[in-house]
Amino acid sequence: MAENTATPIRVLVVDDEPEVRDAYRQILLENEVTQEMVGFRELRSRLFKRTPAEAARERSVARTGTIEPVFCDGAQAAVNLVKESLARNEPFAVVFLDVRMPPGPDGVWAATQIREVDPAVEIVICTAYSDADPCEIGGLVPPEDKLSYLQKPFHPHEIRQMTIALSSKWRAERRIVRLAYFDTLTGLPNREQSHNRLVGALQAAKDNKRTLAVLYLDLDNFKRVNDTLGHAVGDQLLCVVAERLRSSLRYGGDSAPAGTADSARPGDIARLGGDEFLVLLPNLRAASDAGAVADRLIMALREPVQLALNSLVVTPSVGIALFPQDGEDAETLLRNADLAMYFAKRRTPGTFAFFDASMNANALHRFTVEEQLRGAMGRDEFTLQYQPQFDVRTGSVSGMEALLRWTNAELGSISPVEFIPVAEETGLIHAIGKWVLLSACQQARKWRDEGLPFKRIAVNVSGRQFALAEYPAEVAAILEATGLEPSALELEITESVVMADEVWAQKAINELKQLGISLAIDDFGTGYSSFGRLRHFSVDRLKIDRSFVSSVTECSDDRAIAAAIIAMSRSLRINVTAEGVENFPQLAFLQEQDCQDAQGFLLSRPLPGDAASDLLRRVNDLSDESRSQRLKVIIG
Repeated sequence: MAENTATPIRVLVVDDEPEVRDAYRQILLENEVTQEMVGFRELRSRLFKRTPAEAARERSVARTGTIEPVFCDGAQAAVNLVKESLARNEPFAVVFLDVRMPPGPDGVWAATQIREVDPAVEIVICTAYSDADPCEIGGLVPPEDKLSYLQKPFHPHEIRQMTIALSSKWRAERRIVRLAYFDTLTGLPNREQSHNRLVGALQAAKDNKRTLAVLYLDLDNFKRVNDTLGHAVGDQLLCVVAERLRSSLRYGGDSAPAGTADSARPGDIARLGGDEFLVLLPNLRAASDAGAVADRLIMALREPVQLALNSLVVTPSVGIALFPQDGEDAETLLRNADLAMYFAKRRTPGTFAFFDASMNANALHRFTVEEQLRGAMGRDEFTLQYQPQFDVRTGSVSGMEALLRWTNAELGSISPVEFIPVAEETGLIHAIGKWVLLSACQQARKWRDEGLPFKRIAVNVSGRQFALAEYPAEVAAILEATGLEPSALELEITESVVMADEVWAQKAINELKQLGISLAIDDFGTGYSSFGRLRHFSVDRLKIDRSFVSSVTECSDDRAIAAAIIAMSRSLRINVTAEGVENFPQLAFLQEQDCQDAQGFLLSRPLPGDAASDLLRRVNDLSDESRSQRLKVIIG
């Protein structure tokens, strides 16, 4: 964020003689000073060939860039004023210091204290004595290029010229610092500045045996805002988030959150990049206070944001790492806070989590999974297994569901529950999903060519694939390449994916249906859809989630829900497949309710391609048997 050059230039004058302070006051408050600053900027514009527009802008800024002098008569008072000005974020540009101010500390002492408080301020040492040694004073108040000298008695022009020159130098350096250490969009400290602040705060916490906390914030689904509403709206949202963070962390006084510092310091809030922010709590009374602050930040950011015509709700996931138990250096604390944020986001977005040592082991395993997953296709580590879907009414095979399996030399056999989310987060799911669909269609075409009896091949579709505008074209290309008729393919989409964006889901389903394929909603009953809403989607099948089927013989509520889904689907002419059938009472219930299809370990576990082919051949040989005899032979 650019420095506001229209704000007054604050100058501190420190002298024990009232007459001298009055002289400064008359000089610094004269209109001639402002006029000389206008002339200075116009001369610079001519020398460096500013455009007329730039020159006019500089004249406008110069006219508002007035001098705001502040006066005091002692060294200690001067140090206190500098501290107070920094706390209000109204720093002094220049300090004029008299050397001798009896009976208290002298100007050199004040200069050393002021330099420690504010390294950027320009200091002018004023003396009527020739015994003041610039070399000696420069060694006490480094750096020498920010230390000037003024001989008393001085001429008014000397004060004016020094004020103009030094304040211009101060502003230019301040702007360079802001560009180097502050985020230009939000005005918050950037990653480098926050790291410097954290290193200093850690040293203070070690010296004083205090507890310190690092909070790592990441906005949930921020990418969707950029993708749907544009980066300009995304930038506005980031500015709102930054301002809410500032407002929620009020430093000083009774209103300060537990564990915060006494005054605002650069780096206590920072934007690390993108939609990631850092909050530093340098002086905690108790570890639980960090959780209270995190909860306060989450609640503040959850409030709806009105941007143009859009009302947005953004939630942050927050990770917390504590010094000294979670790390004793800046890099370790940041890494562990980031890990905790990741676990909070995976567990329940919009919440916070404290770092736990077990997260390191879990994170290492997760990173290993991701690393191995990236080369899995090239190493031919993926295979498909096929779980038969049986027509409960006839005992015949109505379909085969293709299920992805991954076996890795280092990790062994990895569950899809573990690696599919990683594939989705990394974007690898697009290539993997395309391979699954191609391989399943090739196998189905082979069974068709062999004359084996089955109606459809079912393939699961990731939400990331389903969200792509080009996905229907990809499906059409694979059907054409394999020669499989579209009616033999059924794509399964989870209920949560459909309900996440109903408008897009309806459009995507209609485009897929135009290809001639079937659509099924998987895990039905676990989300928030209803039969009234389902009428708007051209789906062919509902798959009752296994959680209902597994308890139909024990829980009357689940029994009633499953029966209602089957009955309502029949009235809407939507087929039903029950998942997770593991015993005969469950199968008997489905037969009583006239459910069309079932699949589960009772009927068949997922089978490799060759074993699935053998099963289809056995079923084909039982064409003249009764339903019961078919199921008995198949189940064994």
